Amino acid sequence: MDTQFVWREEFNIGVEVIDKEHQRLFKVINKLFTLNKEDANGRFACQEGVKYFKGHAMKHFADEEAYMESIGYEGLEQHSHIHRSFRENTLPALERELEETGYAPDAVDHFLGVCSGWLIGHTLSEDLSITGKSVRKWEGLLPGEELAAMKKVISELVFDMFHLESQVVSDSYHGERFGKGVYYYLVYGREQDKKRQQVFMVFEEKLLINTVGKAMGLHSNKLDSMLVHAARYTAKQFVGRIMECFPSMEDYELKAEKLLSYEQFQKVIEKEKLQVSLLYNTGEGYFSYCMIAPHLLESGVGTPIGAENAMSEVEKYLMKREKQSGENARKKILLVDDSMTIRQAMKELLGKDYEVSLVDSGIAAIRAITLNRPDLVLLDYEMPVCDGRQTLEMLRSDKSFDDIPVIFLTGRGDPESVKKVMALRPAGYLLKYLKPDEIKGNIDSFFEKRKG
Repeated sequence: MDTQFVWREEFNIGVEVIDKEHQRLFKVINKLFTLNKEDANGRFACQEGVKYFKGHAMKHFADEEAYMESIGYEGLEQHSHIHRSFRENTLPALERELEETGYAPDAVDHFLGVCSGWLIGHTLSEDLSITGKSVRKWEGLLPGEELAAMKKVISELVFDMFHLESQVVSDSYHGERFGKGVYYYLVYGREQDKKRQQVFMVFEEKLLINTVGKAMGLHSNKLDSMLVHAARYTAKQFVGRIMECFPSMEDYELKAEKLLSYEQFQKVIEKEKLQVSLLYNTGEGYFSYCMIAPHLLESGVGTPIGAENAMSEVEKYLMKREKQSGENARKKILLVDDSMTIRQAMKELLGKDYEVSLVDSGIAAIRAITLNRPDLVLLDYEMPVCDGRQTLEMLRSDKSFDDIPVIFLTGRGDPESVKKVMALRPAGYLLKYLKPDEIKGNIDSFFEKRKG
């Protein structure tokens, strides 16, 4: 695997003893990248390299904590807790897995991915706080102010960690698909009151490749298991830093993590009211940060990832995504309707043959089309705020959307309504009271004609 950590200037926090140990850890990881071979000598060298990495990690923790204590750093206890968790939970679990598999290449990849993600997140988020380069805490905020503060915290963290200028595209993200996505779900809780905080981080695949992958020195444009493991640990530390900035969340601890398919994520978004739903554009790709509180989701959504199944779950996830990539060669249909009943019925009718996305308003339709251009839009005529005619007018006014075919799917068949939209060049006009097989037949015929 052509992977090498490249030490960059932004990894330095300005404390010599810490920066030197970080560089040593990076060098050990790089050595392990090159040693992960199939032959027995490579496996033995990996075994020695893992011991060396662990020894330097322990030294780093001790040096870092000693430095924090010497400057009277108020976050020492929290920082030490993160060190203990990695030292007492993460590393032993990875070592057991390596021993049980005889240092098999995929187990070494898992070890390297986790340690790489931890190093990236640890160096570029937690350690920034030691020198006061991290975002500050926000106290005594009203709900609206808290949302504004969270937007600022996330933008600053993205810049601190990856030197990307991110902009909020929407603060009412409804789960629209953007590119090839990775859907990461985290549950945090407090033991004393059983409260739960749920976080979804949705990443465009190319963003992970251009940030975490770039920090790892990956030269591939494909998501692999090592990068997914690294991204998991980087994302966990990213969310942890956000929570530290808000006193109401800082004592929450991670209870569960899952990788979801888009369909599982969409199911949750449609069902649950989001407390936070932010969509960002970084210039290198989109990502979304969503929160639901305080109740737990149904346990059937996704498989919890633990030390014992992390490798297999990530591999299953990647295989499923690969399969869906083939399926996603299917034509894409965006259904715009304010009726949940109609949306679900049409998804069921068309979902076997087409990739169907659902939105409930004209405004959401524009955003969904921008993020994931469809091959056909099925547009309701009567919707509140922005109706079907106004939505189509907005599409036709933008040159980049001008050629997207739109078929009205509506209950209004009166001549006056039809006449109003004909000048906007819809590709068709279907009535909702048609039989399902007639609606499906018309849509199939539309795509058949376009083939010719």
